[in-house]
Amino acid sequence: MAGITRGFVGRRRERDPRLPPGQYDARDEWPVLHAEATPNIPTERWTFTIEGLVENTVTWNWDEIHALPRSRYEGDIHCVTTWSKLGMTFDGVSVDTLLAAAKPQRSATHVMAVSHTGYTTNLPLEDITGGKAWVVWDADGKPLSTIHGGPARLLVPHLYFWKSAKWVSGLRLMDHDEQGFWERNGYHDRGDPWTEQRYQGD
Repeated sequence: MAGITRGFVGRRRERDPRLPPGQYDARDEWPVLHAEATPNIPTERWTFTIEGLVENTVTWNWDEIHALPRSRYEGDIHCVTTWSKLGMTFDGVSVDTLLAAAKPQRSATHVMAVSHTGYTTNLPLEDITGGKAWVVWDADGKPLSTIHGGPARLLVPHLYFWKSAKWVSGLRLMDHDEQGFWERNGYHDRGDPWTEQRYQGD
């Protein structure tokens, strides 16, 4: 019998514990994926509105939202298409600050995030409160580029990134769940990357 040839086995790279199952580290890349044409939204015309089941419907323009207390997220983002970016920094305003001005009604359980393009995505209210969500306009110390959702986007980093609506224009509070664009087209209603909630039925 021929002897066994032992091949060289290199050191196995340990998987970064910040990566959810099925994800890879995009490192210096930030892939661009969206379902509609990239809009041009001058900051002079940008607004953000919270409406629906609230005591006060509130709209902020660009200067007004920048006058609110700033908040920073430092951490990771995860796209349903399997890439993740680790150790990012986003600056903007906490959704908690915005909701405090609008005063959600007790019957509110869900929100529909709406973009200036008409894009929508649904979220449980509990997923955007308690320090879990932001409206952001800076990424890694620079103004958020248009292709990545600038001048401002929603940021809900603990869920897959399609929930972080680009070119965000507001939140509509509801007493029920209602599917948004990608959810109607087969994506999961919640989108938790740590349990791989990519598609309906996951």
